Amino acid sequence: MYRNRSIAAVVPAYKEEALIGTVITTMPDYVDHIVVVDDCSPDRTSEVARAVGDPRVTVIRHEVNTGVGGAIITGHKKAGELGADIDVVMAGDAQMDPRYLPDLLEPIIEGGLGFAKANRFFSLQSFQSMPRYRIFGNIILSFLTKLASGYWHLFDPQNGYTAITQDTLRRLPLDRIASRYSFENDLLIHLNILRIPAIDVPIPAVYGEEVSSISLRRVIPELMRLLIFGFWRRFFFKYVLWSFSPIALFVLSGLFLSLFGTGWGIFVIVNTLGPPVASAGSVLLSVAPLLVGVQMLLYALMLDIQESPDSPMTIDYRRMAEAAATATAEARAAAELESRTVLSGPAAGGTAAPERTQVSANSTAGAHGAGPAPGGPAPATPAPPPAPPAEPGQPDG
Repeated sequence: MYRNRSIAAVVPAYKEEALIGTVITTMPDYVDHIVVVDDCSPDRTSEVARAVGDPRVTVIRHEVNTGVGGAIITGHKKAGELGADIDVVMAGDAQMDPRYLPDLLEPIIEGGLGFAKANRFFSLQSFQSMPRYRIFGNIILSFLTKLASGYWHLFDPQNGYTAITQDTLRRLPLDRIASRYSFENDLLIHLNILRIPAIDVPIPAVYGEEVSSISLRRVIPELMRLLIFGFWRRFFFKYVLWSFSPIALFVLSGLFLSLFGTGWGIFVIVNTLGPPVASAGSVLLSVAPLLVGVQMLLYALMLDIQESPDSPMTIDYRRMAEAAATATAEARAAAELESRTVLSGPAAGGTAAPERTQVSANSTAGAHGAGPAPGGPAPATPAPPPAPPAEPGQPDG
């Protein structure tokens, strides 16, 4: 348990017999369940995972390879059956440092967010050991994912070190999310449609003996197709179907005007090649719609950036109850401490304070004719006034 939350680690693994044992043995003690999903590995990944002997481990083996996304979805479903509150995805290649796991959990528990992901590119040193073509590819892919998913404040979308609540997972159509290497991108699109608040957490990656099995020729076309269709799916559900937003008006009108201006401009250019000269009206009919359309698309982009969900939009009653209980406990502790201080104050301060208090009480009682205070000494008898002085020329007495 971590702060009264049951934590499950979902570990997708494919040909990871050399590193899966390290992933399990380095898992923190507060992780309640470790769900290892062997995605039809041809090696001994499942046997090695079971041989560790950790009672928290549940091993699931796919008979057909479904991809990393399919393995993660299987793990999330099993974690829900085990009663987990928060799922953390940690790959079977030991690239995700478990020491940073609290950094992912705290924004969800304390901040009420539904999704947190690691970001490897949080400093200039993060790019030093990476080839330039990979840096360029990550920048382009991150921008396209921002545009498609609507999470403009997130970066490094391919980072699979994530944490997500089971409440969020129950709202997602898990069987409709991409099951291959585009799983993270498609997940972000579905999360944004549901307006799930998300956050980036700076966490360095661990590179070691792992070997990547990604085929760029197959992955890149798949990603591009998913991002294009994902953008229009998000646009339809979020800005048209569920609420006809001004963003929809700007996008549809801007596209129409931009396409009309571009098409008319091409028509004018083709028909004025050679001696004919285009009239001012024909040029204006092309340029004006194009400029207005581009401006409307830019307005839509600005509004979409402002819509990026980065703060909770729902009430987390559990977190509120825990905060109220903590505040009550702190108030009770403060009251007990103040009470002990008052009771121990006179003993530590000597007898002067009680005497002053007693004299004050006796004086008040005498002034009102109420006699001595109960249990206290009798008030002192006042001395008689002095005799007046003798007049001159008269004997004393």
